[in-house]
Amino acid sequence: MRFPKFIKRGDAIGFVAPSFGCDTEPYKTAFGRAQENFRNMGFGIQIGPNCYTGEGIGISNKPELCGQEINDYYTSEKNDALISCGGGELMCEILNYVDFDRLRAADPKWFMGYSDNTNLTFLLTTLCDTASIYGPCAAAFGQEPWHRSVADAMAVLQGQKLSFAGYDGWEKESLRDEEHPFLPYNITEPRVIKGYPEKFQVSGRMIGGCMDCLVNLIGTKFDHVGEFLERYKDDGFIWFLESCDLNVMSIRRAMWQMDNGGWFRYCKGFMIGRPLQFGQEMMGLDQYQAVLGIIGKYNVPVVMDVDLGHLSPMMPVVCGSMGTLMVDGQDMSLSMEMR
Repeated sequence: MRFPKFIKRGDAIGFVAPSFGCDTEPYKTAFGRAQENFRNMGFGIQIGPNCYTGEGIGISNKPELCGQEINDYYTSEKNDALISCGGGELMCEILNYVDFDRLRAADPKWFMGYSDNTNLTFLLTTLCDTASIYGPCAAAFGQEPWHRSVADAMAVLQGQKLSFAGYDGWEKESLRDEEHPFLPYNITEPRVIKGYPEKFQVSGRMIGGCMDCLVNLIGTKFDHVGEFLERYKDDGFIWFLESCDLNVMSIRRAMWQMDNGGWFRYCKGFMIGRPLQFGQEMMGLDQYQAVLGIIGKYNVPVVMDVDLGHLSPMMPVVCGSMGTLMVDGQDMSLSMEMR
């Protein structure tokens, strides 16, 4: 596994928009403030050509132009790490234009984003043996003050912190809008995690992302997960998964598809984030049995409703790292090693 160099004061942070850009409010104004914050911290800034663009369908621009931006900016010597402008809907369509051979041959650098950016965070790891960061997108760094989770993501980029215990509460509904682009997370709900069993410790290589995106990759030419699992089978795997648009039935179907695609071979545990459709029930199926009904047969530890994904805040997770996940009732910690 290749681990990029951590960034330091004086390095340049590049911004790209392989999914949505920051061309609408409140994201545009928040992105501007994020750039100010990074400059005040001593970092340079490099803005990709699609960051303020809204010409595409479900993404910032035409798929070929989004793919070209990734190719150019990942291999550029003018930036030292990349942060995605935002999530979106159809980043999968850029993959035919991403030159993964070129990315694999380049010096590794951190790419950070979540949601639709799973299409790159996951594939950098499984296709290029390169670690990535499943964490907040650019506009989150424009909030005032930074939530601890946002500071944690920056700490990962700098190599200052690689162990996290989660946060006290979460945001059910955001208050950010065009008139209030800098508001921090609206924390109203207490964090309550569910461990199966209630106390455990497990170690394995971290792999995963947003299920909405992952299931689209199964069976495509980008699905080399089987080869990846064989390369690192001696480590075993902790799958970190979360969902956006999927209802509980769709979550169960996604879990079934990944299972039958052979993705859960050598799994040692699962870390499941709060689904955006939190608390939903359909025909007696809830968010817990949507997952446990499929993976229960593996008899490995599972923790659910963790700080991961679309209901902020989210812990940054280094995809490809060696993780140690510990749960004891409502206490939880994830420590990651770059090996």
